[in-house]
Amino acid sequence: MAQNAGPMVTEDQIKDNMDRMYRWTRHIYDASRKYYLLGRDVLIERLSPKNSDVICEVGCGTARNLIKMARAYPSNSFYGLDASDEMLKTASSNLKRNGLDGKIKIVQAFAQSFDPAQHFGRTQPFDKIVFSYALSIIPPWQESLDHALALLPKGGQLHIVDFGGQAGLPKFFRAFIYWWLRQFHVYYKPEIESYLKQLERNGQGSLQFENLYGGYCYHAVFTKA
Repeated sequence: MAQNAGPMVTEDQIKDNMDRMYRWTRHIYDASRKYYLLGRDVLIERLSPKNSDVICEVGCGTARNLIKMARAYPSNSFYGLDASDEMLKTASSNLKRNGLDGKIKIVQAFAQSFDPAQHFGRTQPFDKIVFSYALSIIPPWQESLDHALALLPKGGQLHIVDFGGQAGLPKFFRAFIYWWLRQFHVYYKPEIESYLKQLERNGQGSLQFENLYGGYCYHAVFTKA
């Protein structure tokens, strides 16, 4: 069942909410989230970029995914953005510890409005944009998808992994997970799948969509027409 994320909020409110949420939990984020943010490595494995592809992760958090992507695809270029300065403190430390602070650029920006030229000094478009468990916590998720799609060239791809409907899992487990997510202002949003299918019907691209782990999460790839 879909969860209502509440009224739209301003970017300043989004940043403030994220900073307050992650000011302390960022220190244990990777250790705790690895048990239930499933499918992230599936996304990374299926990214399969060309050698020249430039990849941006929206909602990069601690840079866990960016580090794994950079190791898996060392000939590619990577960028990341997050609404939370607090989370980016951990991301910066992780990149430096892994010797990737000079290879991966991360900035504070918002999914629905980031500007590659302003924030990253890029005049060329990204080839792939990644949302890993980001849309379920981003209030303006539709605006964020539209903005990312507009930034991609023809043939560019959105890669998404996030919480699914969990239809193949026990009801008590599903109820617990949704309750737990609400404590962090995270919501299962079936309307995202519907919207991606609508974009496909409108001729804006082609969609590959797969439920993983009994529907616990889904992996989607949208290729821009």
